[in-house]
Amino acid sequence: MTITEEKVLEFHRGGKVALKMPRPVRTVEDLCLAYTPGVGKAVLHLDRHPEEAFDYTAKGRTVAVVSDGTAILGLGDRGPTAAIPVMEGKCVLFKSFAGVEAWPVVLDNCRVGGAKTGKTDPQRVIDATLAIAPMYGGINLEDIAAPACFEVEDRLQELLDIPVFHDDQWGTAVIVLAAVRNYAEVSGKPFGSLRVAMNGAGAAGMRIREMLVAAGVAQVISCDSKGVIYKGRPDLSGRKLLAAEDTPCRTLEEVLRGADVFIGVSVAGAVKGEWVRTMAPNPAIFALANPDPEIRPEEVAAAMGDAPYVMATGRSDFPNQINNVLCFPFLFRGALDVRARKITMGMKLAAADALAAAARIPADEATAALYAGEDLAFGPRYILPKPFDRRLRALVAPAVAKAAVAEGVARVADFDEAAYRAALEAETADSTSSAR
Repeated sequence: MTITEEKVLEFHRGGKVALKMPRPVRTVEDLCLAYTPGVGKAVLHLDRHPEEAFDYTAKGRTVAVVSDGTAILGLGDRGPTAAIPVMEGKCVLFKSFAGVEAWPVVLDNCRVGGAKTGKTDPQRVIDATLAIAPMYGGINLEDIAAPACFEVEDRLQELLDIPVFHDDQWGTAVIVLAAVRNYAEVSGKPFGSLRVAMNGAGAAGMRIREMLVAAGVAQVISCDSKGVIYKGRPDLSGRKLLAAEDTPCRTLEEVLRGADVFIGVSVAGAVKGEWVRTMAPNPAIFALANPDPEIRPEEVAAAMGDAPYVMATGRSDFPNQINNVLCFPFLFRGALDVRARKITMGMKLAAADALAAAARIPADEATAALYAGEDLAFGPRYILPKPFDRRLRALVAPAVAKAAVAEGVARVADFDEAAYRAALEAETADSTSSAR
């Protein structure tokens, strides 16, 4: 597949999102119901019953995709205008994969001092997002640079009673946890005994570590550009201080010795083949730097020879892609459908477990046809489902919704998991048929 700039720009011409009206205005009565004078009655009703905005507006099914453009994909700080194609793309994925309405919201004037360049001012992003929040049932933060992204997410979730989710942090973490669970399954190693070596301590790296620890992984030792994050290292603060481990290791090479799992969210070429050979038998190497991984699959293959191992990257042209589209559309769908006030750790863990379970189910014919030539049977080269597996909506969203109800953050109390799952299955079948 060749992706040229010309082909990309033609695809993006005119933008990738537009307003679709569920109730078209075709008659005089329609006009009176949609706008004046009828709309005034809706205004007065919501003034008396603001909680019913979930019923009588698009709020309950719409997510704002918010960014200041300071950390766009792997391209760095390119500003809000350059961020628009990515935010539109996220909205397309929300709708295409989970039936969730989403709209891009790119923020200017959110730098320290209000400058056009420089670091993110967390308070400016928080204030801007609070200002637009009443229209939305959820906030998906995107491509906001660390460390500001941590404060922005935490503070917004404190101040808002709708889900706030920074996909760069948690989306990757949920999918990595699902992959690690299935690695433990295919390798025959107890999940709780796994030793994990991480390289990268930014937004994704810190949250991956938190997810693995919350799920019960025995040990996670993290490294940043200065080496191992160990207890007593004098330059640590914030989340890095919380991530510090009591270890004699000081380099990534040392941490990899005897490790079961390597997870990289750092830079290309950070790992050498000879280091991989020192890992525990049948290791997992998750080299997720994009577009070029910490170590390429062919280098791992050469290093391991005939020995068993599991390899994952962030790229679609290799098996076991860690792709955030496996998480955020379905996570938000489940949260929105029970009108959750927040996305809890329990909901994230439920999403990871559902994704892991989905990979253990043989792929259907439609999915297999899209990935012709790939073996989609559960095993070392297939530890995660494919994004186009249309069953994911009815597998992941109900798990998230059930967890939200169990943790007391859902507004919907009479949740029927079986009925909800059946409704999503029917919805998915309808959308698949209409797409043919």
